Amino acid sequence: MSSAADYSALFAADGTVLRHPDRPEPRYSLTRAVKNFRLLMKDKEDTSLVFKIYESLPSNDFLPRVKELALSERGEFLRSSEPSLPEILDDHAELRKTPKGSLAHAYCDFMETEGLSAAGLVAEAEKLGRPKYNDLVQWFAERSRDTHDLFHVLTGYGRDALGEQCVLLFTHGQSPAHGHLLIGYAGALNIKMQVKGSKAPVMGAVNQAKRTGKGAPRLIEQPIRELLKQPIESVRAALNIPEPSVYRECHRVWRSEGIDPYNLLASENEGGEPLAA
Repeated sequence: MSSAADYSALFAADGTVLRHPDRPEPRYSLTRAVKNFRLLMKDKEDTSLVFKIYESLPSNDFLPRVKELALSERGEFLRSSEPSLPEILDDHAELRKTPKGSLAHAYCDFMETEGLSAAGLVAEAEKLGRPKYNDLVQWFAERSRDTHDLFHVLTGYGRDALGEQCVLLFTHGQSPAHGHLLIGYAGALNIKMQVKGSKAPVMGAVNQAKRTGKGAPRLIEQPIRELLKQPIESVRAALNIPEPSVYRECHRVWRSEGIDPYNLLASENEGGEPLAA
C-alpha cells in the first residue's frame, strides 16, 4: 500500500500535486463517528455532522481512487472543462435552455421544489472550518460532494427519511466508505423502529440502492455538463440506473397503513383513513 508521502510525489499535467504534503492524515475513529451519528439522529438538519462522520471513517482506497481518476486523461478533461460544478448547477437560467425532459430540467425542478442549491451544500461543508489544500484530493472530494443532489434526481430517491438512506447506500455502491454504511444502515434501522409493525421492505430498499450504485458507472467520472443536456431517461439508461421499485413499494405500503412517508412519526392522517397514493 502506498504511503501518504508517495501520493505527495505525484502530480497532474498542470503541476497540481495529488496530495498536498501539509494535508493531515485522517484518523479512523468508530467511537467518534458513532457519537456524531447519535447527534445527527437528534438533529437531522445539522449536515455538518455528516461530514464529521465521514472524516472519522476514512476509506483505505480513497487515495487510490483519487489517483485513478485525477491523473487519467478523463480526470484532466473534467478538471479543465468543469472546474466548479456549483457554478454550473446553480445557473438554472442556463440549465433551463436545454430541451424539456432533460436531466437539467429535472434537476432544476428538484432543487427549486426543495429550496436547495449547490452553493448551500458547499456552505454546510465550510461550516466545519477545515483548511483547504491546492491538491487533487480537494478537487475529488468537492466533486463528490457536489454531485449528491444529482444522485437524488437520477435515482428517483426523494428527500424523505428512507430516500436519504437509499442515496447514501447508492453512494456507497459508487464509492465504498464506512461512513455511507453507518449512516445508511443505521438510519434504515431507525426508520424500522419508528414504524414498528409496518410491512414496508425498508432493508430491501436500501439494499437495492446499494446494488444499483455498485452496478452504475461512477457519476463523478462523467461529464456532468453534457449529461445535463440529455433526456433524463437516456442518462438513466446509460448509467444503468433502474426504477427504485422497492423504495416505491415502501411508500405504497406506508400509505396503505396510514403512514406518511415524509412524516413517519405521524402514524395516521386525520380520520384514520389510508393516505392517498
